[in-house]
Amino acid sequence: MYSVIETAKENGLLPFQYLKYLFEQLPQLPDPQNPEAFEPYLPWSSSLPITCRVME
Repeated sequence: MYSVIETAKENGLLPFQYLKYLFEQLPQLPDPQNPEAFEPYLPWSSSLPITCRVME
C-alpha cells in the first residue's frame, strides 16, 4: 500500500482520491485476468480523472 501511495504522489495524484477511484472502478472490470485492463488505472495514466490530480 505504501508503494501505491508514494507512486501516486510521484505522479502528481492525490493519494486518497486515487485510491477511492481505484476501489470504485476496479471491481467493475469486465476481465480482471487481462493485465492490459489495468493500464488506464495506473498512476501515470493520462486517462485518470482530474479529481485524482493535484492542482497546481
